[in-house]
Amino acid sequence: MTIKIGDVSQAAGVSIKTVSRVLNNEKYVSKATRERVEAAVAKLGYHPNSAARALAGDRSFQIALVYDNPSPYNAQNVQAGVKTRCIEGGYRMISQPSDAGSTTLLDELCGLIDQAMLDGIILTPPFTDNAAIRAELARRDISYVTLSPAMLDHAVAAAFIDNVKAAEEMTTYLVSLGHRRIGFVEGDTRYAASAQRLAGYRKALDQAGLDYDATLVRPGQFDFESGSAAAADLLALKNPPTAIFASNDEMAAGVLATAHRLRVSVPSELSVVGFDDTDLAQVVWPPLTTVRQPVRALGYAAADLLFQLPDKVEQRLLPHELIVRDSTAANDVPIGHCGQGVSEKIKDRKPFP
Repeated sequence: MTIKIGDVSQAAGVSIKTVSRVLNNEKYVSKATRERVEAAVAKLGYHPNSAARALAGDRSFQIALVYDNPSPYNAQNVQAGVKTRCIEGGYRMISQPSDAGSTTLLDELCGLIDQAMLDGIILTPPFTDNAAIRAELARRDISYVTLSPAMLDHAVAAAFIDNVKAAEEMTTYLVSLGHRRIGFVEGDTRYAASAQRLAGYRKALDQAGLDYDATLVRPGQFDFESGSAAAADLLALKNPPTAIFASNDEMAAGVLATAHRLRVSVPSELSVVGFDDTDLAQVVWPPLTTVRQPVRALGYAAADLLFQLPDKVEQRLLPHELIVRDSTAANDVPIGHCGQGVSEKIKDRKPFP
């Protein structure tokens, strides 16, 4: 039996128009009435027909999530969060992987808008800070939300965490363990989070009275390979770090792999930390100390903010959390000799093939 909107109307004791307003998240519906309609929808298992809804108004009930993320764990969790909120709101999510470096990027996005008749778009980094994309969306009067922008614009809805504070807390934690030579692996510089996390690392060093040493910082691309290469460089230093902070978990996994290959014991000889707390953080060995970024919740929040537009424009800060696992330990090397013990130990070791 097909459940129709009239059935919901009858079960809730309200008009069909009121049911439609609730389903469309419109204003001017009391809390009690909204709850009654939502209860009837849930009890009857009613699923609104998007095509019929679109014909009744000027909306398609479709939104797009545009992303170019080298971390599959991160991208999947953002998608899951957005999709959950879309299901709740009766919207369809179109997941659009795109190449941030493509010369036809803007044309591709315009084609997507025209073909899908989108009601709104969620921009993830690095699209979040793409001025040309944001200008085109504004010109077309397309609602959009930015995820983790470089700077907040109070005219634009955004969901984000405090990357600077999170990286500062992680670095401070390593300092509290007695580490004084702390390596840092940056992320892809196209992403604002990369500079923000480096800033947090430097801020913590300054607060601890430690000099910033550029030789302890290596570039990365938010992927396993760049983390592995960065660790090889850092551990080859005459006075290598006793801890390495990678800007995401994929790169931290690469650091761990290189340490294992060089027979450097983690965490007794080298502490390793990451950022994000993706599923990967718990399957590597040892399990990774990391910053928990609520990626799925960020995706959910972005969709929620999009559905509030244009009536309400909000910048929503979500909390992060320091997760301590087995990849970190206290450094017992005396100050002034940090890293020298590890350097001497690994010099004569033959790496695993």
